[in-house]
Amino acid sequence: MTPTTSSMSFATQPNNLILDNLDNLDNNINTEINNFWHGKKLSFAVNQDTEIISLAVGITTVDPLACLQQLGHSNTLNFYWENCSKQEAVAAWGVTIRGNTEPNSRFASAQNLIQNWFKQITREGANALILGKPSVFCGFTFFADVEESEPFKSGTLFLPRFQIVKKNKNCCLIVNFPLHQGQDKSYVLEQIKQKVDSIDWSSLKRLDEDDCSFLSVNRQQSQDPNYFKTVVKSVLSSIAAGELSKIVLAHTTEIKSAIPFDVIKSLSNLRKLHPDCYIFSTSNGQGQNFVGASPERLLSVQNQQLVTDALAGSAARGNNSTEDLHLANLLLKNRKEKREHHAVRDFVIERLKGIGLKPQQLPLQILKLSNIQHLWTPIYGHLPTDIEPLEIIALLHPTPAVAGVSTKSACEKIRYYEKCDRSLYAAPLGWLDYEGNCEFIVGIRSALIDGNLARLYAGAGIVSGSNPDKEFDEVQLKLQSLLKALV
Repeated sequence: MTPTTSSMSFATQPNNLILDNLDNLDNNINTEINNFWHGKKLSFAVNQDTEIISLAVGITTVDPLACLQQLGHSNTLNFYWENCSKQEAVAAWGVTIRGNTEPNSRFASAQNLIQNWFKQITREGANALILGKPSVFCGFTFFADVEESEPFKSGTLFLPRFQIVKKNKNCCLIVNFPLHQGQDKSYVLEQIKQKVDSIDWSSLKRLDEDDCSFLSVNRQQSQDPNYFKTVVKSVLSSIAAGELSKIVLAHTTEIKSAIPFDVIKSLSNLRKLHPDCYIFSTSNGQGQNFVGASPERLLSVQNQQLVTDALAGSAARGNNSTEDLHLANLLLKNRKEKREHHAVRDFVIERLKGIGLKPQQLPLQILKLSNIQHLWTPIYGHLPTDIEPLEIIALLHPTPAVAGVSTKSACEKIRYYEKCDRSLYAAPLGWLDYEGNCEFIVGIRSALIDGNLARLYAGAGIVSGSNPDKEFDEVQLKLQSLLKALV
């Protein structure tokens, strides 16, 4: 795009030297904007004193996944989240400012970082749009301390350069541009708006799905079922001895493909196969992506109203409506599954009450997904303004649904028995916006993708009465979420 001339005016005719300096200044700003726009490094470091212009623009209806496919940059952080049943989706890419937390007090330090970043923001454009709120995107590993070689840090958060938000048929683009000292804000805004106006939104209405088929050949799969069953037997002995009452064991399957996995097309497949789940993806900017289709919401806050899920206890879906209803009724009566579920429900309610909240619960019900059904208790309440969302995350993670009871004993045995580091598996992933709203899910039914390699994760809750063969079958059922979708 050809740079426009500055709108600066002067009372007297400037001399040639001033004109030359202004031209150089405009050229420098245009170069900076172009570098920002195309995912390149800026000429200056963004720090706590940098003003960030957050421009919100209402746009025509687009597919955020198509935007990530065509506009995103693979060599930087990105984040994708979609709830098909609510017709909501968010895509974010590029880094305006980022941070990594230390293992100790990582949720508190992340909350402080986010609050400070939001103080640096000056909102411009269509701020009245309910979708036009700049957000910080976060990923925390299951365990606070991780090895240096692991692909994701203990806590990673970033304010993106670009954010596309969609709800129903309403869409908004948010651009977060760091303003270097001395740059003319009005001129920068004018140039960014011209960049936005030049985007061909018609090409982003739907994902380019050429050759987006479900891959079933040209890949090798390896797992160790005997080891998993042996571990289940061992922890059942520990449960019988009273060392703990529940543990969630993760099982991994390694997939090697003849060609690199396509993250965008895999996400497209996931949302087709699992419209009732949260479809998600987050990258580390170094070619590794963590993707999945999670049924479990850890925390949602909208206008100070908190919602979380107690989700534990599983059964297969039936081949017809009669069989499906029969399996659901058996699940509701199954003592082992209900014991597992009640452990999660009671944990969540007790943790929330412990900080003075008054959580309410809906009656126990069945959450039916495409290939599995769960016992589900939605829990809700009012969140006072003096309690931050990440304080709740710190209280709830990890729940017994992904760790066990007691939490400490279960986590010790998880680290002892599981061969692979969990990394982001079963960990909090989500975003917080400028007005204190948030959405965090639990990263289950997920996979770490690295080129043509994928590590798929699924877990099973082990309590007294668990059967090693049946628990392995449950894990295989959960792994189908990813096995059928990765391309």
